[in-house]
Amino acid sequence: MPTIDEQIAQSLRESLRNGELQSAASWGKPLDLVDGYAQTPDELRMAFKALKDAGFVPPEVETMRQIAALRQMLDADPAAPTADAMRTCLSELQQHLALRLEKLRTSGSL
Repeated sequence: MPTIDEQIAQSLRESLRNGELQSAASWGKPLDLVDGYAQTPDELRMAFKALKDAGFVPPEVETMRQIAALRQMLDADPAAPTADAMRTCLSELQQHLALRLEKLRTSGSL
């Protein structure tokens, strides 16, 4: 009975032989390792990977998206009637995010 490593190696050899690997969009290109994996604490990697694969993001990422959206709206129309409220909300979101990230950095959990 072949080991799992041997089965994987055999599957890769077959895929290489029949051209399946070469047809992949990323064939021959460097791996994109800037998705934050290396910066994620070891104990959170599996959970974050499961969330990512299921189409969900951690609350911190969602907060980052909200911050980016508010900045974009403020840049588009800094004199909008709701600009002051958006600036206040932006400031609160930035503070909230900074506190969560600092707690995560120092304690490893939220």
